[in-house]
Amino acid sequence: MLRSLDIRDVLIIDRLELAFRPGLNVLTGETGAGKSILLDALGFVLGWRGRADLVRAGASQGEVVAVFDLPPGHAARAVLDEAGLPGGDELILRRVNSVDGRKTAWVNDRRAGGEVLRALSDALVELHGQQDDRGLLNPRGHRALLDAFGGLEPEVEALRAAWSARARAERTLAEAEAGLAALRAEEEYLRHAVAELDALSPLPGEEAELDARRRAMQAADRIREDIARALAALGPGEGAEGRMGDALRWLDGVADRAEGRLDGAIAALSRALIELGEAGQGVETCLEALEFDPGALEATEERLFAIRAAARKHSVLPDDLGGFADGLRARLAALDAGAHDLAALEKARDAAGAAYDAAAAALSAARHAASRRLDAAMAAELPPLKLDRASFATAITRAEPGPEGIDLVSFTVATNPGAPAGPLDKIASGGELSRFLLALKVCLAQGSSPLTLIFDEIDRGVGGATADAVGRRLAELSRSAQVLVVTHSPQVAARAGHHWRVEKRVAHGSTLSSVTPLDAPARVDEIARMLSGDTITDEARAAARALLAG
Repeated sequence: MLRSLDIRDVLIIDRLELAFRPGLNVLTGETGAGKSILLDALGFVLGWRGRADLVRAGASQGEVVAVFDLPPGHAARAVLDEAGLPGGDELILRRVNSVDGRKTAWVNDRRAGGEVLRALSDALVELHGQQDDRGLLNPRGHRALLDAFGGLEPEVEALRAAWSARARAERTLAEAEAGLAALRAEEEYLRHAVAELDALSPLPGEEAELDARRRAMQAADRIREDIARALAALGPGEGAEGRMGDALRWLDGVADRAEGRLDGAIAALSRALIELGEAGQGVETCLEALEFDPGALEATEERLFAIRAAARKHSVLPDDLGGFADGLRARLAALDAGAHDLAALEKARDAAGAAYDAAAAALSAARHAASRRLDAAMAAELPPLKLDRASFATAITRAEPGPEGIDLVSFTVATNPGAPAGPLDKIASGGELSRFLLALKVCLAQGSSPLTLIFDEIDRGVGGATADAVGRRLAELSRSAQVLVVTHSPQVAARAGHHWRVEKRVAHGSTLSSVTPLDAPARVDEIARMLSGDTITDEARAAARALLAG
C-alpha cells in the first residue's frame, strides 16, 4: 500500500506531503490544477519513463519520496532480495532530478538504478487509464491474469518443473547420442588400440627397468674381453699365478743351501700367491656375472622399443600407457553398452514428456474452466456499466509447448451484438475501454496480488447512472486493494473513503499547485462544485449530500 508521497520542487509543486489510506482515495480538481502532476511525480520515483523537465523553475533539483507498506510475502520483497537491497515492512523510494537532467535514486537509503525501480513498480503499482498500454491491455500478460483469477499458480509452477525435467531428459539423451556417435566414429581405432595395448601389457616403471638392463648388458659386452684377458694373465700356466708358483718351487729347492737368506722372499711370495688367488677368484666371479644370452639383449631391446613406440604413438609417457589403456577400455565398454543406455534414456525422455503433456493438458482444461467463470463474471459486470449490448470472451488457442503450457490467452470484446470480437484496445472506444478495464479489474481482483491500483480519469466520457456504476465498482474494488482515482465525476468522488482537492494558486508571481484533504463539509462543497461549476448553489449542495448518502 502507498502510505505517503512527498514531492518537492516538481513542476508547479513547491512542497507537498500526501498521506494516503487504505480503500478508495479520490483526487478531484479543475482541469489543469495539477492532478496529472501527482501521477508524473509518482511515476518518476517508480522509474517510469516520462517527461524529463520535472524540476520546478528556479529550483536546483526536484525530489520525490514514496513510502509503501509491505505485508509479509509481498512480491516487492523478492525484488529487494534479488537486488541485494534491505527489506522489511516499510519500503522508502527516493529519487532526485537535478536541473541538468541527472537522476539519482535510493531504495531504503541504498543507491539503486532505474531497472530496480521499475521492477519494484511492477510489484507495487498498477496504472489504468484510457490509453493504458500496460497491464490488462497487454495480451502477453493475459494468461498470467487468467491463472491468477483461477488460482492456478501452483499448477503453473508444477508445469514449469515438468518442462524443466523434460528438457533435462532430452538434453541428457542428446548428449548421450552425440557421445555414442563420437565413439562409433572411432570404434575401429579403439578396438585396435586396446588389442595392441593388451598384447603389450606395459607395467609402470618397466621402461626404466628395461633401459637399465639394456645398458648393463651393452656395457658387459664391451668390458668382458678385457676382464677375461686379465683373468688369463693372473691364472696358472703362463699367467702370474703359474710363474710365481714356479719361482716359489725353485726358491724352495735351494733355500736350505742359501743359509736363510731366501726365507723372507719365500714368505712374501707365499703371501702374494694367496692374494693373487683371491684376486683371480674375484675377477672370475665378475666374469661369470657378465655372462648373458645374446638373445636376452635382443629381447630386452625389442620390448623397450615397443613400449617407447606405443608411448609416442598415443602421445603419452611410457609409464602412463597402462592408465591410457584403461581409458580406452572404458570408452570401448561405453560403446558396447551404448545401445542399452540409450534405450534407458529414451524411456526416461518419453516418461518426462508424457508427464509434461499430462500436466499441460490438465492445466489447459483448468484454464478453459476458469475462462468460463471469468466470462460469466464479466457478463454480470457489464450491464451496470451501460455495456449491456457488449460481450466479453476469453479466447484460448493452442500454442507451442512451453514452460507455462500449451495455451495462448487473450481477452476479446464485441461492443454490439453480431459484431466481430477483437482485442480490447482495438475494438472499444475510449469511454467503453475504460469501463471494460474497470469491469475486468473488478473480476480479476480476487486473484491479484496486493497492488496499489491507480485509475487516471477512467470515468471520462460517462455520466449519470453509468458514472454511479463506475463509482460503485471502484468502491467494491477498494475492499481488496488500495485504489487511487483521479476523476472529474461527482458520482465517483462521492464513493471515496478519502478525498483530496487539487487546486492552483498564484503566489509571488508563480503558479503553484496544492492538495488539500477534505473533511465532510468540504467534500459537500467540492462535489457540489463538480455538479454545478464555480457557482455553488444550495440545490447543488443538496444533490451532493444525496450522492454522498447514496
